[in-house]
Amino acid sequence: MTVSRRQPHPDYDDPMISESQGVRYLHFNSEWIQGAMRVARPEKLEFEYTQQMMAWLLFLAPPVDRDIGILGLGAGSLTRFCQHHFDSDIVTVEWNPQVTAICESAFALRQTGSCQVVHQDAYDWVLDPFNDNGYGVLMVDLYDYTAQGPVCSSAEFYQGCRKVCRDLGVVTINLFGHHGSFRKNIRNIRRAFDDRVILFPETVDGNRIVIAFSGPPLQVTRSQLQQRARLVQSLYRLPATGWLKTLLSENDKGGELICF
Repeated sequence: MTVSRRQPHPDYDDPMISESQGVRYLHFNSEWIQGAMRVARPEKLEFEYTQQMMAWLLFLAPPVDRDIGILGLGAGSLTRFCQHHFDSDIVTVEWNPQVTAICESAFALRQTGSCQVVHQDAYDWVLDPFNDNGYGVLMVDLYDYTAQGPVCSSAEFYQGCRKVCRDLGVVTINLFGHHGSFRKNIRNIRRAFDDRVILFPETVDGNRIVIAFSGPPLQVTRSQLQQRARLVQSLYRLPATGWLKTLLSENDKGGELICF
């Protein structure tokens, strides 16, 4: 069966800017917000779902031997956060060069030798053997101008995401819990990652973040995770202790020894 790589959309979605109460927003020809930046603190993650995209920090330190991959630039929130806090090399895959240009001019995006934007279709990028096992972390946030469902959702796409982080890695994926594509995406993610998947509950804005694991089975104690969460919260000003409590409860992870 042939699977479409992307949902139909214009050749390029025209980016637009709005601003309110010190926060700058990115849109694509609609009222749907694609990303945001607090002008006084560009590195801050404004939305709950973008903060949850960083929940891989509960399980993995920022990699230094492999890269951090981000699929979908948006307003550059995840890229700016990683660049501000980590020493890792960062590769952001964005198919629309207009988005990169507006992020550089209005959203404090700085490309450097260790932080690069690659203009490529995310589907093609994850299936390129050159990227196999080159990344310790992959964050997937792929939405078009409608901002309603991922533009890449096939089984092949998620299998490619796993290959990118094959030997040891964590993948976080932004889905919409109330969108019709949710069940299909979850089914394909679970198959690609051998059901090593945990989920956040839906945010007030409808986002639902999925965390998927690749590499050897992960066994940690509840105490170790709690200690890690406190460290993440202290270092990065993220609500990591709340994340952990929610994730363990939402995914029925009881007991002292916890497996992912």
